[in-house]
Amino acid sequence: MKTLEEVLKDWEAVIGLEVHAELTTLNTKMFCGCKLEFGAEPNTHTCPVCLGLPGALPVPNKAAIESIVLAGLATNCDIEKHSMFYRKNYMYPDMSKNFQTTQGPVAFCMRGHLDLDVDGPGAKERIDLGGLEVGESRGNVTRTEDGYVAHVGITRIHMEEDAGKMVHIGGGEGRIAGATHSLVDYNRAGTPLIELVTEPELRTPEEARLFMQKLRQIYLAIGISDCSMEEGSLRCDGNVSLRRRGETKFGTKTELKNMNSFKNLHDGLAYEICRQAEVLEEGGIIYQETRHWDPSAKRTIVMRVKETADDYRLFPEPDLAPYDLSDEFIEGVRAKLPELPDQKAKRFEADFGLSAYDARHLVEHRVTSAFFEEGMKAAADVKLAKPLANLVINDITARMNADESFDLEASPLTPARAVELVKMTAEDVISSKQGKEVFSAVIDEDKDPAAIVEERCMKQVSDTGAIEAVVDGVIAANPDEVARYKEGNTKLIGFFVGQCMKEMRGQGNPKVINQILAKKLG
Repeated sequence: MKTLEEVLKDWEAVIGLEVHAELTTLNTKMFCGCKLEFGAEPNTHTCPVCLGLPGALPVPNKAAIESIVLAGLATNCDIEKHSMFYRKNYMYPDMSKNFQTTQGPVAFCMRGHLDLDVDGPGAKERIDLGGLEVGESRGNVTRTEDGYVAHVGITRIHMEEDAGKMVHIGGGEGRIAGATHSLVDYNRAGTPLIELVTEPELRTPEEARLFMQKLRQIYLAIGISDCSMEEGSLRCDGNVSLRRRGETKFGTKTELKNMNSFKNLHDGLAYEICRQAEVLEEGGIIYQETRHWDPSAKRTIVMRVKETADDYRLFPEPDLAPYDLSDEFIEGVRAKLPELPDQKAKRFEADFGLSAYDARHLVEHRVTSAFFEEGMKAAADVKLAKPLANLVINDITARMNADESFDLEASPLTPARAVELVKMTAEDVISSKQGKEVFSAVIDEDKDPAAIVEERCMKQVSDTGAIEAVVDGVIAANPDEVARYKEGNTKLIGFFVGQCMKEMRGQGNPKVINQILAKKLG
């Protein structure tokens, strides 16, 4: 099978996403008063409405409607004042009423968009940007210095209820394959769920990953969901088809179901793109079907032939009246919009002089952006913004990624301690290498950076007189190396710095040592 890079030279991928988010910050379900609680004992939060018992009537959750309107406003959608619910029918083993209450062609939120900043290695997946200068646009992309910005349309965000949960007994990894029997937990049935559907305007797995990541940031910022991909409150279906470069007609798409991590979304789409290319290049046919991504085997597996809209037999929900949202209601929700990640990033650029890259990466996580902001309040010095941003983006984020149990908000590394650390490094009290050692020690030992530096005798010597005496001694002790350096072997400067640091037991300021050596050696 060809690599993704090889495939994308001849084929263009057409990708659309369907992102489902449970409104976990609400107290009750969508159409009844049952409590929302993840991990509760099975079938303890149910009632005649969410079990679909005869004669039970749904009552809509106003807070859920506010949440979806908030999501629409945060993603640049038009809010439709007039919409209604439908019944979506097919075999639901985990929905006892055997239909799902959802919205039809007109949803609460329509015609939105998000702009994706694509840079770094991921930008290389987009190979059709040749000839574009910085600031120039082609299609839905605009070239930037570090990559490009992709403008991705959002078709709609609609409201629906979630199904229950199937528990398969006896199969591998809890899957239905090989299971001896299955159980149903109806606690999740009726949970308010919003589904965002993009236009088919994504062209690479990296763009899909970034879209999902950015949407999660927004949902967390507006506080409508905990967005836990591990627990299933945020999940994504990826639709992908291929067409020859230069063609405009869509190919036959396949759907990757319930992708529960950014990496799985990227890797699953990348594999499916390569698989479809191999089938087409061998003269085969792509079938419209739903496939499952197996991260262990690193391949997709057929689940079922994809249903069409006709198979759902959608018809208006007779037990719910159509909705008419007032201007007053919509503006009341708009007033609740907090500062969104893009807005925060722009403010970080303006207030602290950060690059767009640094600002964007700081706001990737709520905890890191809040940590940085608290740190800058403690610093009261804009000159420390860049080193503090570097600490957050590189060291803190690396720690969070490497250790899932690491809780920055509860850790001994407070914003004030972080500022103290970067200030000591910026003022050459300690070296950058020592700074990393102190960073780990603060977290592991719950001590202030200054105390750690004092205990470990880490303070750098920057006194030029003391350093000059050491440099003179090292030069005098190594005449052969001095001669080779003056003959043009300038790489020996590292040797001299090392000898000086050895003489000073690692406490010499490398910057000052380099300056004095350069002067002495000519």
